[in-house]
Amino acid sequence: MKIVVVGTGAIGGYFGGYLHKGGNEVTFIARGQHLSVMKEQGLKLSTELNEWIVHATFTDQYDDISDADLVLFTVKSTETKSTIQKIKPYMDQGTARILTLQNGVDNEEVLIEMFGIERVLTGSAYISSQVKEPGHVVQQGNHAVFIGCLHHSQEQFVEQISLAFKEAGVTCILTDQIMKKKWDKLLWNVTFNPLSAVSKATVGEILDHEHLNNTAHQVLEEAINIAVASGIPIHEDMKTRIFVDANSVRSHQTSMLQDRLKGKPMEIQSLCGFFVRKGQELEVDVPVIKTIYSLLAFIETRG
Repeated sequence: MKIVVVGTGAIGGYFGGYLHKGGNEVTFIARGQHLSVMKEQGLKLSTELNEWIVHATFTDQYDDISDADLVLFTVKSTETKSTIQKIKPYMDQGTARILTLQNGVDNEEVLIEMFGIERVLTGSAYISSQVKEPGHVVQQGNHAVFIGCLHHSQEQFVEQISLAFKEAGVTCILTDQIMKKKWDKLLWNVTFNPLSAVSKATVGEILDHEHLNNTAHQVLEEAINIAVASGIPIHEDMKTRIFVDANSVRSHQTSMLQDRLKGKPMEIQSLCGFFVRKGQELEVDVPVIKTIYSLLAFIETRG
């Protein structure tokens, strides 16, 4: 399979690296020093079990999309709209389908509007990884990716993608409730990502600090209320699951905290902003999320 990774960060670099290792032809699109290092030395991937260098095509150009089978779309949600404009001419020239593994549940709508529902697939990546330094992605713990169809015409191709992931050594699970899985991940993310970015705390530090722990529980309660009001089925032990999962990645710095520490734009709108907007739309109060949203907006404006 010919694959183009748009957004070679912690997620795109990791899964793209595995797909390349599995024998697929993978082009990695990146920029800045990260791109420069990969061009010279390759992409270094480190897991708890092994470490290897990916030698592939690394570029800041989008040409290869025009004859690709799959675009792995893993840019930050803050860059979705601008990146779509960059890749559109090349998507229009070919027949590639696009699989988003982004955080949140609202990027699909933007992609579908531009490329049509038949060409847009979605997935949810359950992974703890980070770009430790330019050209080096480090992953901890287990990994899994859930993928599913947004349109019945995608079934055969989704199975091909699943097979490509599995043959590359990635735990890939097909689901007919992919948006439910994305909501599950969103609930975890909104519980820990924004709070960690405000406090500069790891997941474990949030769990261990009485006040931060209480705040995390309040955030999750508000987020679940939004999910229920949106018609999303929530398992009765969802709260317990989320905090048990969090305890297994105690040393993890969330992606929003990583972005804040590196001075990069944080995914405030796709996490906090999404729930604030949904709260207004559904007339569901989310006072704690709204407060954290205000703090993050100030922090980002201040720089």
